[in-house]
Amino acid sequence: MNLLKKAYCRTFQTVFKIALPFLPYRKPKIVSSVKDLPDILEKRKCGRVLIVTDEGIKSLGLIKRLEKTLTNAELPFFIYDKTVANPTTVNVQEAVDIYLENHCDCIIGFGGGSSMDCAKAVGACIAKPHQSLAQMKGILKIHKKLPLLIAVPTTAGTGSETTLAAVITDANTRHKYAINDFPLIPRYAVLDPKVTLSLPPSITASTGMDALTHAVEAFIGRSTTLDTRRDALRAVRLIFQNIDKVYENGSDIRARKDMLKASFYAGCAFTKSYVGYVHAIAHSLGGEYNVPHGYANAVILPLLLEAYGPSIHKKLYRLALEADLVEKDTPAEKAAEIFIQAVKDMKIRFGIGDTIDAIQEEDIPKLAHYADKEANPLYPVPVLMDAEELERFYYMLMPASFSQTAKNSPAAAPKED
Repeated sequence: MNLLKKAYCRTFQTVFKIALPFLPYRKPKIVSSVKDLPDILEKRKCGRVLIVTDEGIKSLGLIKRLEKTLTNAELPFFIYDKTVANPTTVNVQEAVDIYLENHCDCIIGFGGGSSMDCAKAVGACIAKPHQSLAQMKGILKIHKKLPLLIAVPTTAGTGSETTLAAVITDANTRHKYAINDFPLIPRYAVLDPKVTLSLPPSITASTGMDALTHAVEAFIGRSTTLDTRRDALRAVRLIFQNIDKVYENGSDIRARKDMLKASFYAGCAFTKSYVGYVHAIAHSLGGEYNVPHGYANAVILPLLLEAYGPSIHKKLYRLALEADLVEKDTPAEKAAEIFIQAVKDMKIRFGIGDTIDAIQEEDIPKLAHYADKEANPLYPVPVLMDAEELERFYYMLMPASFSQTAKNSPAAAPKED
């Protein structure tokens, strides 16, 4: 990255960090069970509910407890269940139509990050009916209060129940972009482990590693606060203590509950301190090829941690210590190596590979451009990289022949700034 662009990025990030204490961040109120929702809806004078979910969640029967709870409380509800893995502008509009046709007055995002992001975007469209989603992309474009928004995560990973972001894919161009504003933070987050019990091990693993990526990228970035560092460390500790338990025994209620807490803490950390190039690259792959976000993050994470090099050794030492991987007297460089290897080993145990086979070589410049545009100047990454430098990671994610080409390329070692 050239010096002028570096200076611009770091100046932007510094100003944003200085402004953090003055911005209206808030944490959602935690609810422990979907059975508590009728009382909340009555208190908030809401009587007609739109539930935004996806077909997979519905087919697994995860939504039945919520349906039964609302039915017993005689609360009318309407379900939109066509949300796809990377929610599109079409998904959002279809859900908005159901909301308006049935005179709904609150929204429940029920599912993984895709369902919750779709629900947030629906709320934004209700609040600003005369603007398109494309006009809201970026930072602080909404400004208006949304209908009551409740998030019920069925995976312990995305952290979307805590964040001010909704990531949407343009159905025509396949470009994936984020809408970021404080009204998108849900008012309530329902951390109910019982709705996660039916998740298959593969989704449990990839979403758990998604939460790990959130915590790690928030912690190693340059815009952390005392609160975000504490939340990230809590998340890392809980994930290393529980992710194998829930992978091997999905009915372990205690471990499921702790993983939901970990996801919540990681979400609280990155909603203030932001993420980094792992997410930027993963978002570009999700938008172009519909690669599941948690899986992409898990594949990419070790590559970026190694690429950042000595700039993050001390921070990875702190994470390794929190995860009980090292002793206090372990040198920082060694602790960083152990932490990165622990992430790689986790991937192996969960059957998560090192490549994304969908990547087409001719798409790489476009994908890198999308990642560059998303990340710079907003993400306070340890080492800045431009689109050309990011291209090598896409090659590394391709099959072995391309991976070797990337490793031998001149762009393989971005300089620290």
